[in-house]
Amino acid sequence: MDSKDGLYALFKYATEGILIADSKGKIIRINPSAEKLFGYQPSELVGEQIELLVPNRHKEKHHHHRQNYVDAPYPRAMGKNMDLYARKKNGVEFPIEISLSNYEVEGEINVIAFIIDITERKQAEIKLKSYSSELEKRVEDRTLMLREAIAELERTQDEMNAALAKEKELNDLKSRFVSMASHEFRTPLSTILSSVALIAKYNAPESGDKRQKHIMRIKSMVLHLTEILNDLLSLGKLEEGMVQANPAFFDITNFGNEVIQEMMPVAKPGQLIKFNHSGDEKMVFLDNKLLKNILINLLSNAIKFSSEGDAIEINTKIEKNEIIITVKDHGMGIAKEDQQHLFERFFRGQNVVNIQGTGLGLNIVTKYVELMRGTIDFESKLNKGTTFIIKFPVQ
Repeated sequence: MDSKDGLYALFKYATEGILIADSKGKIIRINPSAEKLFGYQPSELVGEQIELLVPNRHKEKHHHHRQNYVDAPYPRAMGKNMDLYARKKNGVEFPIEISLSNYEVEGEINVIAFIIDITERKQAEIKLKSYSSELEKRVEDRTLMLREAIAELERTQDEMNAALAKEKELNDLKSRFVSMASHEFRTPLSTILSSVALIAKYNAPESGDKRQKHIMRIKSMVLHLTEILNDLLSLGKLEEGMVQANPAFFDITNFGNEVIQEMMPVAKPGQLIKFNHSGDEKMVFLDNKLLKNILINLLSNAIKFSSEGDAIEINTKIEKNEIIITVKDHGMGIAKEDQQHLFERFFRGQNVVNIQGTGLGLNIVTKYVELMRGTIDFESKLNKGTTFIIKFPVQ
């Protein structure tokens, strides 16, 4: 390639346009790529002034810039941070990128220009700007919708505060609700957002495991948000008197086994839920839907507040005058100072503040038990576990 033929081949077959001009701006040589770029026939531009290829509105300035370069030549990119345009033979202008270099022959400065048509790049930039503008518009629209939703939420909160004005502990309830909502909604939403962002980066087929991991995280967080909303909806229906007990006869042993089967998939590794029924009598007259909600809530807490491998027990017993159901775990237990507040709305024990929960579940359980004319109590020791005892009259 150091030979004359090799250098000629580089010049002739280069895909980049190459143009050589003397110190007065006259074109002395131009390669086929440059001729094609500007729409001229072979050798048609040789001997012409370089300003022939410059848009009319820039010719005067170009002459001045060209002279400045000849006076102090050095290799550089032309028009840095500027939009440069060239002119074809038919008058059409197009965006270009130019790099300049120079060499001296018999005391005369010759300038080499390397020219690239960047029309496609500019079109892509325009599209990108258009997409960016559209995205900004969408963000603006979503922001407006969010503001309206927030305004609506604020109006709803005002109505809720007015409805609770008669209650003695309104301020305490409000602060607990805001604390719970901000914490319990922010964490899952942040997890979902980060997982979606990471999924977008794992496009390669070999990233399937990573995508699946984040999809499972999103599913888990959505399930948690659903549980929160269900708690809030259940509490609202109970407060409005929309929930009533509809008792019917059913087999308590079949019922207990069905609940366990439903809860085992959400248990921690190694946790085992055991069911035991005492006595020959198995038929009870209760609302099985309400009872199922009670047991699912208590079992969810037992799973949540117990370690992997811990056993959880459900025991049922039918005596002459009452039905006794106990749910026992061997988890972290409840501190003595927290026990008197356990069934209050939004209350959470000091040792579980870092575990997901709304503080509504046991309050709802209490109301379900009361609807079926039952009672609920518990026994608990820190780090030893908790047992809930529910009693219903035999009807």
